[in-house]
Amino acid sequence: MIPKQMTGSPAGQVLIALQRKGAATVKNMEDALGVTTTAVRQQLTQLMADGYVEQRTERGDGRGRPKHVYSLTATGRALFPHHYDEFTNDLLREILLSEGPEKVQELLQRIGQRLAAQYAGQITAAAPAARAAALTELLNERGILAEMVESPRGIQVREYTCPYYELAREHRAICDMEQDMMTSVIRQPVALVSCSLDGHHGCEFWIETPVVEAAG
Repeated sequence: MIPKQMTGSPAGQVLIALQRKGAATVKNMEDALGVTTTAVRQQLTQLMADGYVEQRTERGDGRGRPKHVYSLTATGRALFPHHYDEFTNDLLREILLSEGPEKVQELLQRIGQRLAAQYAGQITAAAPAARAAALTELLNERGILAEMVESPRGIQVREYTCPYYELAREHRAICDMEQDMMTSVIRQPVALVSCSLDGHHGCEFWIETPVVEAAG
């Protein structure tokens, strides 16, 4: 995870901004962090030297100057927690080989239900939006970078760090587990509309706002 000395520091803020955005220019980070160009460049220079950030040049349509875009390296992404390990992956693989995919699915469902119960036990709100907001806070407390946006059409929850990325690459049912967990906690059907496994930046979940019938 992010080194302790960088937590809450300018360097840590730049790392988090890049994890959220996927890639960003210096101007993007100035706007996101509310700091000067010089401050952003100082942090980027050190983070690139440390191997956490890389730079690439994007050329426009020929009328403007090329721009530098920054993103996390694999080393930088590894600073953010992933709740998996080789033992868990090997265990699921053995269950898959010996018992079949149905057993793996059953196991993941039970894990999802246990997670849902843990989160739900910490949430007292009743409305779906309030429950989604509380769940997002709990995810962030676990180190899973997430945010919630509410609109008249519904609720969007985005996870910028997949907590089970390597496992999910082999066992896509883990995506179903996360979706079912959210459905249970928020108490509304949750749809996974984009996934980091498909090349998207983060995973996006969508919850339709319940229609409230007018009285009378």
